[in-house]
Amino acid sequence: MLLTIDIGNTNIKFGLFDGADLRESWRVGATTAKTGDEYGLAILDFLRGHGYNASDVDGIVIGSVIPNLNFTFERMSKYYFKTAPLLVGPGIRTGIALKVDDPREVGADRLAGCLAAYKLYGAPLTVISFGTATAFSVVSERGEFLGGLIAPGIKVAGDAMCASAALLPRFEYELPKKIVNKNTVTNMQAGLLYGAIGMAEYVCSRIKSECGFQTMKVIATGGLADIVASGTSIIDKVDKTLNLTGLRMIYEMNRK
Repeated sequence: MLLTIDIGNTNIKFGLFDGADLRESWRVGATTAKTGDEYGLAILDFLRGHGYNASDVDGIVIGSVIPNLNFTFERMSKYYFKTAPLLVGPGIRTGIALKVDDPREVGADRLAGCLAAYKLYGAPLTVISFGTATAFSVVSERGEFLGGLIAPGIKVAGDAMCASAALLPRFEYELPKKIVNKNTVTNMQAGLLYGAIGMAEYVCSRIKSECGFQTMKVIATGGLADIVASGTSIIDKVDKTLNLTGLRMIYEMNRK
């Protein structure tokens, strides 16, 4: 079985694949303070709790946007699973041609998400990742990564707003029924979430026009994708495991 590890800025997502079948997925907080042993034991605990053992894992692929964790997870993979992981980076086949100034700048998460979306849903397309950052990634009909844009993530913006204004409270991320609201919490919820909806609608419209696309699929992923998608018709599909699937596909291209 294949263990996919998507190391993001806020969370680390794991997927356990049996062929193309995603058997289990889970996440933990991302921190450089933990050791490889701590991460390894946490993974083993999860696997055992679901009826699997370390010996069931015969391959590992890692996509990371935190370079300081790369060695930690490489060591963990070799020690606890007796296998050297495939680390997505320069020299690795991804199935996506990078039409950007410096291909080395493109994060493994964006590569994996774009590959999976292209293979599963067709192109041209835009992947919107609602994570620590809100990232728009554009793929041409021929499967080329054309670039995109990156904005502050919804929770990052919310945390910054609360930290900077003494009277603004912490709140849950829920979409109010109205855009005009009558208390501070719903004002903040509406501002951030309807703001994200408006950004998605405008940016996707501008991408279509700028790239000359007649039609364009829009695929959303990330923790708040469901909430944003509930308020707009611009998003065709929410796929929370998109990056994990893309990592599996990259592994299969490079396994020999």
